[in-house]
Amino acid sequence: MGRGKVELKRIENPSSRQVTFSKRRNGLLKKAFELSVLCDAEVALLIFSPTAKVFQFASHDIQRTIAKYKTEVGLPNSDDQGIRTMEVWRNKIDDLTRTVHDLEARHMHLAGENLSALGLKELKQLERQLRIGVERIRSKKRRIISEQITYLKRKHRELQEESLHLQKKVKLLEDANTSSSMLEADAIGTFQRIE
Repeated sequence: MGRGKVELKRIENPSSRQVTFSKRRNGLLKKAFELSVLCDAEVALLIFSPTAKVFQFASHDIQRTIAKYKTEVGLPNSDDQGIRTMEVWRNKIDDLTRTVHDLEARHMHLAGENLSALGLKELKQLERQLRIGVERIRSKKRRIISEQITYLKRKHRELQEESLHLQKKVKLLEDANTSSSMLEADAIGTFQRIE
């Protein structure tokens, strides 16, 4: 009974991707060794992991094999600084692209999307992260509401004090108007008696 056909696409689960990388890397290194021994072939193999670790196998001197390859395909054999700089930038771009993809996948997971690729361990970790996030949000919300309530209470006290102050002013004005009216009435009464 043969194995099923594997669909070739990027493995979304980081731990599964790492396990697959490790197994396939070891298999590839073993095949390169077997090819060099069985067929007396000159083999050089370089593998760069997603974390930029280098794995290599060479049946002979790797520098000699690379120089031979460059000669064969027509590349200049000298270490051209421009090519190296371009390779460095290409590697940085690849690293940043991987980081963006990982962050986008994480964002989707936090939004509750594309969870089918996650295992139980990853789901538990995601649940814990979400629980901590919700608790932080609730704490911040409570603090903002508390500050708002304190502000509104202070404003209410200030408005009550201003209202009392205005009521006193109105009462003083009414008293002044009443006493002024009384004086006027007395003055009119006195004036009428004099006539």
